[in-house]
Amino acid sequence: MIRFYFHPTPNPQKISMMLEASGLAYEVLPVDTRKGQQHDPTFRAINPNGKVPAIVDTDGPGGKEVRVFDSNAILLYLAEKSGKFLGKAEDRGEFLSWLMFIATGIGPFSGQAVHFQHVAPEGSDYGVNRYRNEIARHYQVLEDHLKGRDFIVGNEMTIVDISAWGWVDKAPFVHKNPDVMDKYPNIKRWFDKMNTLPAAISARDVGKGHSFKTEMDEDAKRAMFPSNYR
Repeated sequence: MIRFYFHPTPNPQKISMMLEASGLAYEVLPVDTRKGQQHDPTFRAINPNGKVPAIVDTDGPGGKEVRVFDSNAILLYLAEKSGKFLGKAEDRGEFLSWLMFIATGIGPFSGQAVHFQHVAPEGSDYGVNRYRNEIARHYQVLEDHLKGRDFIVGNEMTIVDISAWGWVDKAPFVHKNPDVMDKYPNIKRWFDKMNTLPAAISARDVGKGHSFKTEMDEDAKRAMFPSNYR
């Protein structure tokens, strides 16, 4: 059994799709980040960085419990555990390169683009321009790569596609442009195909039975961005 610590945001959504696609047994444990539950000592014992997602595999190597945190580390762990979505051996270099491109590029730059455009106080023009332009550059790299391709690596879905899907799903919000996908027809074609997969459809229902806090009030900001309030 995989204990899956979840909040309905892009990085946990990747894990939702991976768990659904792999067929691994799991249970969802909600972590309401706007209420600060990611800072509870019990959760920090699982992820000392205080972020979601995280998992605990109750049947890890040797039958021992294993904690895993960071969405891309979790994807790799689950792919190796299930033996699925790791791609072909001859594509390993491309596989690792594009997985890290998402882990160090599209993911964090999307997060900063969201922060400076939707959360930061007005007047942060440098930050807005920096991250808006950088995420557009990252999208263009992926756009160029996907020309003539059905998947990011090789000729079948891998966790690289799952990792990218979690963030591209929020592209209009990230770019603060409801029509942004019109700029990236190759990404749009790929994303539309990913969205038809049963695992993508079912992943969107994960955690729907839980009522998460939606207000971005002062308490939520303190919980989510504690370094700003020291």
